[in-house]
Amino acid sequence: MTHEPSLLLALDLAGTFAFGLNGALTAVRAVRLDIVGVISLGMVTALGGGIIRDILINALPPATFRDWRYLSVAAGGGLVAFAAGRWWDRLMMPITVLDALGLSLFAVTGSSKALGYGLGVGQAVILGAITGVGGGTLRDVLIQRVPTVLTSGLYAIPALVAAAITVATTREGVYGVPAALGAAAACFVIRMVGVRYGLNAPRPRGVSPE
Repeated sequence: MTHEPSLLLALDLAGTFAFGLNGALTAVRAVRLDIVGVISLGMVTALGGGIIRDILINALPPATFRDWRYLSVAAGGGLVAFAAGRWWDRLMMPITVLDALGLSLFAVTGSSKALGYGLGVGQAVILGAITGVGGGTLRDVLIQRVPTVLTSGLYAIPALVAAAITVATTREGVYGVPAALGAAAACFVIRMVGVRYGLNAPRPRGVSPE
């Protein structure tokens, strides 16, 4: 790897915890699963994107199964959400904020890891976005909901922006904490602005939502 492994790991684990909370809160609030379902959905949300990324770049077995911390952090996020669900169930924003946070961090770590495995600029940007949206997509499919990435125009786009910034700074030799956090912050801000103002990417003219 050409990047700082400790930084990459820290961001990856932070994203894993955020998505673990997000997926578990979704289970508590939207579908009201039992403890097994809550933790399972949290782990799928937290680990799905990274597993997809690692399979695509042939980093086998995926990091999830080589480092116990990923499974532990994801399960911990699920347990926290299950324990605190009685309070968080009444709040409107935690799921969206955690989703945006996980999306931002995973877009950075996904593109960084792709570059570290020798992939080109375009491929690294795409894999960064896949890492960010993969777990949430699996979460939505499991609860029989149209994936957010297909219904919100400012979901994949922020992930692509963060991945592109990460790739650009890395190629220029500026990779480090400020660059990584800056890329993640750009994704988070764009996503939350989109949520706040109901912004979407352009849609075909004359076509309205069902």
